[in-house]
Amino acid sequence: MCGIAGLIHRDGAGKIGEEMTSMLQALKHRGPDSTGFAVYGLPEEKRFVLRFKVAEQEDLSSGFKIHDVIKERHKEVDQRIESLGAEVHEKEEATEYAFRYEVSFDGDMKNLADFIEDVEGAEILSMGNALELIKDLGDATVVSEQYDLDDFKGTHGIGHTRMATESDVDIRSAHPYWAYPYNDISVVHNGQITNYWIMRREMERRGHRFVSNCDSELLAVYTAHNLEQGATLEDSLKSSIKDIDGVFTYLVATQDSLGMAKDTMAAKPMVLYESDDIVALASEEVSIRSVVPQEIDTWDPYDEEVRVWRT
Repeated sequence: MCGIAGLIHRDGAGKIGEEMTSMLQALKHRGPDSTGFAVYGLPEEKRFVLRFKVAEQEDLSSGFKIHDVIKERHKEVDQRIESLGAEVHEKEEATEYAFRYEVSFDGDMKNLADFIEDVEGAEILSMGNALELIKDLGDATVVSEQYDLDDFKGTHGIGHTRMATESDVDIRSAHPYWAYPYNDISVVHNGQITNYWIMRREMERRGHRFVSNCDSELLAVYTAHNLEQGATLEDSLKSSIKDIDGVFTYLVATQDSLGMAKDTMAAKPMVLYESDDIVALASEEVSIRSVVPQEIDTWDPYDEEVRVWRT
């Protein structure tokens, strides 16, 4: 079933971490397996935030030696970052297996990402000037507390509560997905893509990488490919309606934008609220009311509808 939500402030930064936590907790009943956040802070010139993991949460129960393995993987990632000339300004251990770095790097970002992910068990969750992507097992409150999200201030964010149906219950299969190798692009999705394998093989032939067997990851890779070819975000969203088969409603966020698209059947729900200050979207109105408690008017976007809002 799954639940998705998005929020964008039109008047500057807000308590986006706390707000997205409330919105996703209200959708817990739609997906109790994992929760993910893609939140956008205020970018700092010449620095980007790197979020990565070197193991899965479930690996911690596989034996005492896994802790040594995790340390060795983390050490190797550090060595690889240093060897490419990147400068790490700040390191944060969110969990034993997940890390947040603030980095300066003037080289090829794709090369850096590939070199890091060549370490066994390593996966970059996000890389961007504004984007920080956090996802783990558990509901929104659990994940938010684990990663200290309540204090995060930013302009916008998207998130997802997941009920695993066709792929594993692990961090790798959780949403959002980062649109590798692009900075600051993330995707969440509710639905099922029926031409997933056909399109995945096509994207792989064009040199794109996948880290999971979750069909939703295709939307992130698809978006990255379109933007690489010079398309705008709105162009990519419109193209997806004719290129992607199945039922879907999905949200895409960039450094300064939030976009949505619904398929031709509009079978997957989406509720929208707009005011002068914010735009809020979610699978159910209860999610929006968790951050806009006063009486409000909402509506459902139509089939094949594409919308883009900017900060």
